[in-house]
Amino acid sequence: MGYDRVMTSIVREGRATLVLALPLMAGQVSQMLMGLVDTYMIGKIGTVELAASTLAHSILHLPLMLGIGIAIAVSVKVSQARGAEDPQQAKAALRDGFLLSLLLGVATFILSWLSLPLISFLGQDPEVVDRLPGFYLLVSASMTPAIITMAVRNHSDGMAKPWPVFWIVLAGVFLNVFLNWLFINGNWGAPRMELEGAGLATLLARLATMVGVMLWCRYSPDLKAWAPHRWFLKTDRKELLSFWKIAWPASLQVSAEISAFVMAALLVGSFGAAALAAHQVAIMCVATTFMVPLGLSMALTVQIGEAKGAQKFERMRPIVLSGWLMGLVVSLFFVGIFLIFDEDLASSFVSEVEPMKIVVGLLWIAAIFQVSDHSQILSSGVLRGMDDVKMPALIMFASHWLIGMPFGIYLAFFCGVGTAGVWWGLSVGLIMAATLLGSRAWKMTSFSNWRGRNN
Repeated sequence: MGYDRVMTSIVREGRATLVLALPLMAGQVSQMLMGLVDTYMIGKIGTVELAASTLAHSILHLPLMLGIGIAIAVSVKVSQARGAEDPQQAKAALRDGFLLSLLLGVATFILSWLSLPLISFLGQDPEVVDRLPGFYLLVSASMTPAIITMAVRNHSDGMAKPWPVFWIVLAGVFLNVFLNWLFINGNWGAPRMELEGAGLATLLARLATMVGVMLWCRYSPDLKAWAPHRWFLKTDRKELLSFWKIAWPASLQVSAEISAFVMAALLVGSFGAAALAAHQVAIMCVATTFMVPLGLSMALTVQIGEAKGAQKFERMRPIVLSGWLMGLVVSLFFVGIFLIFDEDLASSFVSEVEPMKIVVGLLWIAAIFQVSDHSQILSSGVLRGMDDVKMPALIMFASHWLIGMPFGIYLAFFCGVGTAGVWWGLSVGLIMAATLLGSRAWKMTSFSNWRGRNN
């Protein structure tokens, strides 16, 4: 009977998690489509342009990750507020997230503009650097609406109301596709801007998406009692400090991983434009598949946070088990995709032989680390829901920067493995992170742990 109750609980929590996760996964994938569309259309312009866009996005990944940390804090605080039936906490969380997102976005653009002359010192192909400035500044300007959108989205996700925001984001993706077509090639009388046209399309699409999600959050009847009516009220210092205690370690955790991929792009760039373009294609494929477990991870954060806020600790272990099982199925599916359709994926983005061969090799490495990559983000979602963010951040930093990255550099530059060596280093870091984070998530959700808290 005990076994039956456990299985029933796992199935029940898995069903609830999946219902919440589906729109979150779809939303993450649809947002990623914007990057895929850009990669595809820029790749048709030329290898140098694709390499330039890769370099720009790699540099801007860091502030984006800080923005994700802010959005994560919004999701954690709001889901716990919903579990505790505390609308004021949910309002404060979104207001804090909005203000911090605005400050981060503006600071990102200013620093991007000031640092533009320094990019030439990163050891990249001079031709790539020459094509960079216009696109780089346009995309950096788009970071403000992108980061604000994430914060507002995560408020809706934390309230278990993800579908309306999903449709708004999807509309933004289609708008980006249209604007790319309009400005890259100069259709319908628009100026032919090529790479800069892609940057302008991204900026306009992100602005429109931000306005859409903010209007829905402000006027939705479902969120009337849980969303702030005035966004610029004086922030409570204690609430802001509590918010920041979640946001900064979450940012550090995400940044530790993403900065490793940014460093990987810079290292790969030293092997030439073809290698950097191939790296971008492979990264976009990996990042797109990553959106599915990321959406599931966000659902786990909300589910665990709600259980914690309501002090229903007995729900935690079934939530974790159901999430891990779903994640395993998803990761094995994408392993098959990368192994079976490697050449098809490569040829869809690049037409030149050299970068195409490199892409195929990188996709095989990506297939190997799919399970560990998906596992670590799911475990991170569980731990975030429990306000456990500092130790996971340290684990991610150690896994990637003390183990993975040195190993990748050794293979790439001292063993002559090249671009593939950098990616093998990323794989080792992900495997280490998945092992340690999974172990911690299992321990934190143990029966004895929640039973003791209930008593």
